[in-house]
Amino acid sequence: GLRYHGMSPLVSHLYHEKLIDAVAIGQLEAFEAGVLFSRSEAIVPASESNHAIAGAIRQARAATEAGESPVIVIGVSGSGQLDLPAYAEYLAGNMADS
Repeated sequence: GLRYHGMSPLVSHLYHEKLIDAVAIGQLEAFEAGVLFSRSEAIVPASESNHAIAGAIRQARAATEAGESPVIVIGVSGSGQLDLPAYAEYLAGNMADS
C-alpha cells in the first residue's frame, strides 16, 4: 500500500546494483496522472499504480524533449474502484499533496 515504508529485497538489490532508479512522486502528481490515464485508456487505475503512471509520464516527456522514443513499460496493479472517494477529493481540489 501507499503507506508501507518497507522495501522488497529484490527491488533494493536492483537499486543497489544501479539497474533501476527510484523517484519520489507526490500525491497530487500521482492522481493527476491517474486521471489522465483514466481519460485516455478508459480504466480507473488503483492509486498505487498512479505513481508508476506519473513516473512513466515524466520519462516520456523527458524523452520527447530529448528527441528520443524509448519503450516505457509500467504495471497497473488493479482497478481504482475502491479509490473513487480519493479521486473525488482530488477532482474537487480537496486533496493535500504529500
